[in-house]
Amino acid sequence: MKEIAIAHINDLENGQMQQIAVNDTQILLSKINDKFYATGAFCPHSGAPLEKGILSEERIVCPWHNACFNAIAGQQEEPPGLDSLFVYVTRVEGEEVFVQLPDETSHHRTLEMAQYVPNVDNRTFVILGAGTAGINAVETLRQEGFQGKVILISAEEILPYDRTQLSKKYLQGKTRENALSLRSQEFYAQHDIELKLGKIVTKVNPLKKMLTFDDNSCLEYDSLLLATGGKAKKLNVAGSNLANIFTLRQLEDVNFILETAKDVKNVLIIGSSFIGMEAAASLTQQGLNVTVVSPNDVPFKKILGDKLGKMFQKLHETNGVTFKLGTKAVEFNGEKKVESAKLENGETIPTDLVIVGIGVVPNTDYLTDSDLKAEDNSIAVNQYLQTNIEDIYAAGDIALFPYLPMEKSTRIEHWRLAAQHGRIAAKNMLGHNQLQDVSEIVPFFWSGQYNLKLRYVGHAEQWDEIAIDGDLDQPEFLAFYLQNNKIMAVAGVNRDQDIAAISESMRQQKMTDATTVKTQKINWIQRV
Repeated sequence: MKEIAIAHINDLENGQMQQIAVNDTQILLSKINDKFYATGAFCPHSGAPLEKGILSEERIVCPWHNACFNAIAGQQEEPPGLDSLFVYVTRVEGEEVFVQLPDETSHHRTLEMAQYVPNVDNRTFVILGAGTAGINAVETLRQEGFQGKVILISAEEILPYDRTQLSKKYLQGKTRENALSLRSQEFYAQHDIELKLGKIVTKVNPLKKMLTFDDNSCLEYDSLLLATGGKAKKLNVAGSNLANIFTLRQLEDVNFILETAKDVKNVLIIGSSFIGMEAAASLTQQGLNVTVVSPNDVPFKKILGDKLGKMFQKLHETNGVTFKLGTKAVEFNGEKKVESAKLENGETIPTDLVIVGIGVVPNTDYLTDSDLKAEDNSIAVNQYLQTNIEDIYAAGDIALFPYLPMEKSTRIEHWRLAAQHGRIAAKNMLGHNQLQDVSEIVPFFWSGQYNLKLRYVGHAEQWDEIAIDGDLDQPEFLAFYLQNNKIMAVAGVNRDQDIAAISESMRQQKMTDATTVKTQKINWIQRV
């Protein structure tokens, strides 16, 4: 253990952070109420330099994907990512700030977790679905001290992985398959989290508190979290059963696409969703000829609006992507393998590989005779993510949950929000005295296409207007989605620190009104 002077007491103002190199270690020093705290300098999720984020009271907000950490204790307060920050002991002597440097240091740490002790707690909590909601739920149960049995069920036969990389780095060949896993097999064993991989649930019986699998085996539970996410929509047109036509949802899908892409040149992407457009960017960078077909006249129009959609379209066209907009594929042709697609406008597009990216639907087919499922296959929950059946909760893409800013229930298909759901649901399953409320959650998502990184905070399904602060041609801007004089959501490019500050303002319910953002220049960082 070494103790090293790393700063002068006047180097930082209250509310400031600074990354400091100490020997071979990077430390983030924060000053809060005239006291100094030191943690790991990089976000455990994907390595973002936290110094580039914001410090709001005791809360550090990551500039890339809005993971949040307590600057004093290092504990993760909001996902994505699973680990917390490493914490260093500091002290002040005279006018110098000292930090204790252990022999072994790290930027992150795993929180302490309880073990399975059946004679203390003989309950069984089952998490159905091993996406980000499920993973966060099982870890939260153990972190919160649950000593009963924890079972995580996945229809896929591999360890839970980071799905957000599939259409980005993994499809670009920049990430290996083993790097996608969120935790190791040893991690789950160490913390008594039982994995049931490659297991397909066909029925949930709420009265008997029992799951039935496709091999007719059964599993009883005391509390159940449904976190099965979405399944990719398929295009049911003539020829859609030909080879080399894929959806892009699971790791297996992308592996098929990558194997096929080795021997082809022309790719057709159906749909201008984020999955479709990210795939277009990734495959273009692999040297393939990519054409995007969409019934929309502008990509992302329903999510980002006309101006931002056209900005993305121009970016893709500059990188070689061809667009066929305002039409859709009505037929695929070929001998065993797809060779061309016929469009609604009569045009025929030669292609060797088709990726269908037209969205997802809730994956709830296992609810065969249950009152849980709504007409759109979603599952309605209250502000605690509880369904209308005792001891059953739902989280992530399948959950129709109350969203306070919209004053109604909605589904939001975001990776980070699903992780937030998983953490909240787990705490509520434990029945702690103070239940966690999901209605005031702040959604956030991101997209990477070429060198452009979009950050989006809040949620807007419709708006009266979009106010732009900045320049879409640079691009460097904030786009405010305004409705009834309220800011419903904000999208940003090259304004990461502002987006982090806006996210905090939304969480604290201190956002300004629509009129102000249209008429004044706001320093969002100073506001928090």
